[in-house]
Amino acid sequence: TFNIVSFFSPQCDNAKGLKAFYDAIKYGPNHLMVFGGVCATVTSIIAESLKGWNLVQLSFAATTPELADKKKYPYFFRTVPSDNAVNPAILKLLKHYHWKRVGTLTQDVQRFSEVRNDLTGVLYGEDIEISDTESFSNDPCTSVKKLKGNDVRIILGQFDEEMAVKVFCCAYDEEMYGSKYQWIIPGWYENLWWESWINSSQCLSKNLLAAMEGYIGVDFEPLSSKTNKTISGRTPQQYEKEYNAKRGDGQSSKFHGYAYDGIWVIARTLQRAMNYLNSTNKHQKIEDFNYTNHKLGKIFLNAMNETRFFGVTGEVVFRNGERMGTIKFTQFQEQKEVKVGEYNAVDDKLVIINNSIRFQGLEPPKDKTIIQEELRKISLPLYSILSALTILGMIMASAFLFFNIKNRNQKLIKMSSPYMNNLIILGGMLSYASIFLFGLDGSFVSEKTFETLCTVRTWILTVGYTTAFGAMFAKTWRVHAIFKNVKMKKKIIKDQKLLGIVGGMLLIDLCILICWQVVDPLRRTVEKYNMEPDPAGRDISIRPILEHCENTHMTIWLGIVYAYKGLLMLFGCFLAWETRNVSIPALNDSKYIGMSVYNVGIMCIIGAAVSFLTRDQPNVQFCIVALVIIFCSTITLCLVFVPKLITLRTNPDAATQNRRFQFTQNQKKEDSKTSTSVTSVNQASTSRLEGLQSENHRLRMKITELDKDLEEVTMQLQDTPEKTTYIKQNHYQDLNDILSIRNFTDSKDGEKAILKNHLDQNPPAQWGSSDPSRTSKDPIEDINSPEHIQRRLSLQLPILHHAYLPSIGGVDASCASPCVSPSASPRHRHVPPSFRVMVSGL
Repeated sequence: TFNIVSFFSPQCDNAKGLKAFYDAIKYGPNHLMVFGGVCATVTSIIAESLKGWNLVQLSFAATTPELADKKKYPYFFRTVPSDNAVNPAILKLLKHYHWKRVGTLTQDVQRFSEVRNDLTGVLYGEDIEISDTESFSNDPCTSVKKLKGNDVRIILGQFDEEMAVKVFCCAYDEEMYGSKYQWIIPGWYENLWWESWINSSQCLSKNLLAAMEGYIGVDFEPLSSKTNKTISGRTPQQYEKEYNAKRGDGQSSKFHGYAYDGIWVIARTLQRAMNYLNSTNKHQKIEDFNYTNHKLGKIFLNAMNETRFFGVTGEVVFRNGERMGTIKFTQFQEQKEVKVGEYNAVDDKLVIINNSIRFQGLEPPKDKTIIQEELRKISLPLYSILSALTILGMIMASAFLFFNIKNRNQKLIKMSSPYMNNLIILGGMLSYASIFLFGLDGSFVSEKTFETLCTVRTWILTVGYTTAFGAMFAKTWRVHAIFKNVKMKKKIIKDQKLLGIVGGMLLIDLCILICWQVVDPLRRTVEKYNMEPDPAGRDISIRPILEHCENTHMTIWLGIVYAYKGLLMLFGCFLAWETRNVSIPALNDSKYIGMSVYNVGIMCIIGAAVSFLTRDQPNVQFCIVALVIIFCSTITLCLVFVPKLITLRTNPDAATQNRRFQFTQNQKKEDSKTSTSVTSVNQASTSRLEGLQSENHRLRMKITELDKDLEEVTMQLQDTPEKTTYIKQNHYQDLNDILSIRNFTDSKDGEKAILKNHLDQNPPAQWGSSDPSRTSKDPIEDINSPEHIQRRLSLQLPILHHAYLPSIGGVDASCASPCVSPSASPRHRHVPPSFRVMVSGL
C-alpha cells in the first residue's frame, strides 16, 4: 500500500485547495505522488511548488496550456491532453483540405490566448498564412466584420459557450456562414450548449442554428473508439458500459476515462520504479522515499515519463510530461454534433470517418475568395457573322473592280477616271480587311501578336480611308479645276497628277503614323473590372479583364488623326459644292460625294461615341465598329459605282452627250467681258471636238449653196450693162459688207422666216418712184429697164443680207432693218474663233 495525495476542487477555490494540500503534506504520512488537480489556478500553484518536495503530480483534468512549461513545472504530468494538443490536429485538418489561409478569432482570456499563440507557432513554417488575428472581450461583431473585410474564409475560434452564441449571431448578420465559410471552434462545449445562452443574445434561434450549421469542433477523445483490450483487460466499450452501470443516474464527466487511465499510470510508474531499484540497488526501496530524497524523486519522474500502455482513452504516452492523446473532430449537422474524424498524436495521422463531413456547398470551402480572371472576349458566332458580311462586302468591291476594268474604254468610265475608281475600291477593301483584325483578341492570338495587331489594324484602316476618299476628292478636284477656270485657258490634268495628290495625302498619314509608332507606340493594356459571382454557382469570383490598345498620350494622337480626316472631309464637301452645276453626268459626282461624306461623318461620330461608352463590352463595341466600317465602305462604293452601272446598261450616251456648261450669274457677267474659249476636259474634250468638226462641215456646205445663189444674182446683174455702173456706185459698198461677214452660227432653218419678215416690212411700193402709167406696159418689154433692175436689187440684196447674217452670227430674222447691228440680236452667241469663215466666191 502506497500513499498518494489526491485532491479535487470543483469550485476552483484556491484557498481550500491549497490548504488541503499543505495539510496532507504536513500532517499526513509521506506521499509518493500527487494525483489530481482540475482547476488551472490551483493546479498551477501546487505544480510549481512540487519541486521542493520532490513529488510528481499527475492530473487527469487540467488542460490549461500554461502547465506545459517544463521549466516552471518540471514534476507535472497529465493524462488528459492540453488545450494546445488540438493545434497539431487542426494543422493536419487544414492540410487535408488544402486550406493555406486562415484567420483567428479569440476571446480575451488567458486560456484562449495561449492556445492562439501556440497555434501561431505551429502554423509558422507550414506554408499556412494567418491573414488576420482578431480578439474581443464582449462584443465580437466588430472583429467578425474585420475578418470578412479581409476575406477570411477559414476561421479558427477560441471562446466559451456564451461568446460562441454572440459570435454566430454576428456571423449570421454578416452572412459569414454557408458554403463559403468554415468555422473551427473548441469541441468541449456541453451538449445543447446554445440553448443555455440563446436568451442572452438578440439573435433568433433559427438564425443562430443556420449560422452554426456545419461548424467543426475540436477536442480530446474521452474514450478510445478502438476495440482493443486495454491494460485492465477490458475494451473501452466494456469499460464505458461498466462505468455507466455503476454511475447510475449520476452526472457523467468526460474526464472519467483519463482518471481511470491515470490510476494505471501511477501503478505502472511505481512498478517501473520498483523494478529499477531492485535491479540497481537492493538496499533502497520506494518505502524509503521522503520529501528530501531527490534521487527517488528523479526515479519516479523518469519512470512516469517512460510509461506507455493502451488504456481506455487510447495509447497513453508522455512527451515532456504532455499526453500524446487522440483528438476528435465533430461537426454540427442538423442541430446535433456528429463525430466525423480523429487525429492520433502518436502516429500523427488524421482519419476522416467515411467522408462524413458535410459541407454546405458541392466542395469544401475555399480558404479565400478565388479570383479567376476571365478575359472578356468577342463571341465567336458574332465574329463569324460580321466576317461573313465583310467577305460579302469584299466580293462586291471585287465585282465593282471587275466592272471598272472591263469597261475602262467606255466613254462613261473613261470620263469618270477609272484609275481613281480603282483606288477607291482599294481603299474600301482595306477598310473591310481591318474588320478581321479588330475581331482578333486574346482568345485567338497571343499577347505579343495582339500588340502587333494594335498597330497593323490602325495603319490599314487609316490608309484605306485616305485612299478611298483621297481618290474620290482628287478626281473631283480635277473637275473643279477645269470647270471653274475663269480665263478658260486650255488645261489638261492627267491621272499622274491625281495619283500624286493621293500619294501626298497618304504621305501625311504615314508621317503621323510613323511618329505615333516611334514616339508613343500602341501597347496591350489590361483593364480589370469589379468581381462578379460565378454564373455556374462555384465558390469563386470572376474578375473580368479586357484587352485594349492604348498608349500614354492616346487622346492627343487620336485628335491629330481625327483633325486631319475632318479637314479632308471638309475639303471634299467644298469640292462637291463647287462642282454641283457641272452638266455632264459622267463628271459630276458632287451629289454622291455629298451623300458619302454625310453618311460617313454621321456614322463615324455615332460609332465613336457608342464605342467609347461600350468599351467594357467587347461584343457590343466590336459589333458597332464593324457595322460602321461595313456601312460606310458599302455606301461609298455603291454611290460611286451603282449609278454608273445602271447608266451603262440603260443609256450610256446620256451621261456623255454635249451640254452647255451652266454657270452662275456672276460668271455670266464675267464671261460677257471675255472672249469665248473652249477648254479640253479630259475625255469629254474629244467628244466635243468631234461634234464641232461635224458642225463646221455642215456650215461649209451651206456656205457653198449660198455662194451659188449669189452667183446667179450676179449673172442677172451682168445682163444689164447699162445699169452696172449704177449698181456699183450705189450698192458695191453694201455688198462688200454682206460678203465680208465672218462670225456665224447654224441658223439655217430661219431663212424662210427672215425672208417673209423682210418682205412684210419692205414692200416693193417703197422703191417705186416711176410714173404709174408705166405699170400698164408689157412686163417682158420693160424687164431690163432701170426701174426693174433697181427693184430687183432692192428685193434680192436685203433678202440675202438677212438670210446670210443669222447663219454666220449676224442679225436675227426678226430684225426690222438690215442696218441693225448683229450684236443686238438676243440669239447672238460667241463662237469659237477657230471656226471663223470668210465668205468668198462672188
